[in-house]
Amino acid sequence: MSGRFDILIENTFKGRIAVKDGYIRVAALTPKIKVGDCVFNGEQIKKLISEAYACDTAVAVFPELCITGYTCNDLFLQDTLINEAMGVLLDIRDYTSAYEGMLVMAGLPYMYHGKLYNVVAAVMNGHIKGLVPKMFIPNYGEFYERRQFTEGFKKNVTVKIDKDEVYFGGSLIYSFDNCPKLKVAAEICEDLWTPQPPSIRHALNGATLIVNASASNETIGKAAYRKNLVKGQSARLVCGYVYASSGDGESTQDIVFGAHNIISENGSLLAEATKFKNEAVYADIDIDRIWSERRRMSTFTVDEDKAADEGYVYVSCPDIMQRELKLKRFFDKAPFVPDDKYERYARCEEILDIQTYGLKKRLEHTGCKSAVIGISGGLDSTLALLVTVRAFDLSGLDRKGITCVTMPCFGTTDRTYNNAVKMSEKLGATLREINIRKSVKQHFEDIGHDESVHNVTYENGQARERTQILMDIANQTNGMVIGTGDMSELALGWATYNGDHMSMYGVNASVPKTLVRHLVRYYADTCENNELSDVLSDVLDTPVSPELLPPNEDGTIQQKTEDLVGPYELHDFFMYHMLRFGVEPKKLFRIAKIAFAGEYDEKTIYKWLRTFTWRFFAQQFKRSCLPDGPKVGSVAVSPRGDLRMPSDASSAAWIRQLDIIKESIMED
Repeated sequence: MSGRFDILIENTFKGRIAVKDGYIRVAALTPKIKVGDCVFNGEQIKKLISEAYACDTAVAVFPELCITGYTCNDLFLQDTLINEAMGVLLDIRDYTSAYEGMLVMAGLPYMYHGKLYNVVAAVMNGHIKGLVPKMFIPNYGEFYERRQFTEGFKKNVTVKIDKDEVYFGGSLIYSFDNCPKLKVAAEICEDLWTPQPPSIRHALNGATLIVNASASNETIGKAAYRKNLVKGQSARLVCGYVYASSGDGESTQDIVFGAHNIISENGSLLAEATKFKNEAVYADIDIDRIWSERRRMSTFTVDEDKAADEGYVYVSCPDIMQRELKLKRFFDKAPFVPDDKYERYARCEEILDIQTYGLKKRLEHTGCKSAVIGISGGLDSTLALLVTVRAFDLSGLDRKGITCVTMPCFGTTDRTYNNAVKMSEKLGATLREINIRKSVKQHFEDIGHDESVHNVTYENGQARERTQILMDIANQTNGMVIGTGDMSELALGWATYNGDHMSMYGVNASVPKTLVRHLVRYYADTCENNELSDVLSDVLDTPVSPELLPPNEDGTIQQKTEDLVGPYELHDFFMYHMLRFGVEPKKLFRIAKIAFAGEYDEKTIYKWLRTFTWRFFAQQFKRSCLPDGPKVGSVAVSPRGDLRMPSDASSAAWIRQLDIIKESIMED
């Protein structure tokens, strides 16, 4: 079965093998040119085509007017230059016959009906596939392009160029049978800088990759603006964006070009050239990810029937390159946590604000002036307490209205108990200690459970007793129970149903475990209370545990969560990519190996990926009845918002992919 299924999942479209895992390698390439010497420039372009092909490039983008040079000025009025440029394009066309599967985009002047157009030509497998004109011709500042060029037109026409019947116009999208998700469209330099770039139309008509052949000169501050422009457009259009710009070799009579090549995907910078180096940059665009994001966004609509009405032509191209790529792409092993300290601190402050204002509103709405928290001395309850303190301060409520309840039982260690006590005192909350050993033992006797049997009944009996106490104290104080469980635990179902799973408002419900740690660290670093900071630091150093099993003989924690369900850094990585982008197990396994190279071997990654997948599906019933709680990021598991999933959904399709991975690991 698994062998046939492997074929099934690989032969995604029309029985053809799609590009591996949806990754397309693209390149922005700047040749060193000589102004007006098309033959020389053509040789430089061909050299870079060869180099790009050797790097497994599927889409190669060259600058605006790179065959002639952008700075030819009135030389563009000379037939000699225009004719030689077309001859060189035909030479490049023929040259690409030896480089099957690579789409090459390069700029040149093109004469049509007595007018000169600034165009980008698409060349592939020995054929010219299309010509797209520049739609907006700048004629301000240092630019006087209207002196030579005419603005392009949206309506496509067909022109005869040597042996090829070629579409020419501003409404072309290049498509590929072996990768239907890849649809390439082009715009040229100034087009991007206008209020309504052509790329908007392209994206709304199906384009997933926008290329820009550009000649953008350098002035103070322009590079930063240009980069933000490219990133912003890729984010707004949910697409990949390849920006190739002119550089060394252009005339410096009045302006200088820096070859500032940029590749972006959905707002993220994937690659950027060093200015003034004519540096080739490569990146791997995740077309599957782009499609996933567009599918998720109901406001992003593509209507190909409407596209036809608008005159769009989908130019059928030969199969795009198919190779097993050694990915030129960074995968952050902690996608929820910014690497930069200052960005991380800003993120932490923002999250704490969201949690705080969410709880503040709930307190105001219910009229509660009391909050009840089960304080264990662990990370989650610590964060919940810190958020509650902020909410009380913001509401002008006395912190004494916060009742911290420590409930020692069989697994409680001195370390966590002391930290819970100290923390409550330092924050000015009311502390209550209720030892639940007696009541739990009575409960075991009532239901006929042997206390020496440390099974799920033994563990959950304690968790539910704690929740009952918290709920009853909330009734006593006319308050609400603040939930402490985090999103990572909810994704794994690592919570006792109707135990710690339940509260009246869950402030941590959208915060992953890897981020909980940094939120507590941020508070410890900024609270300006050394004694409190010391307590929080020790909490951070304490192993994550529900403390439901007796401690070791030396009094240390025996039951360590990550030994049982796996490392949270792996689970948070899995959760982020699966829920945010719908990444399949086989692809998730691949990128996890890259992200955690040198830390976890492939068997370990596979083991916990399988655990995550099984638990995620099996435990949905717990998430289906979650208490209210604030969403803080782009990933959340609330049944009322981001994850409307049936509790009895089957994981079979995901497990089948994991079975294939297992077979490949065993073969290795």
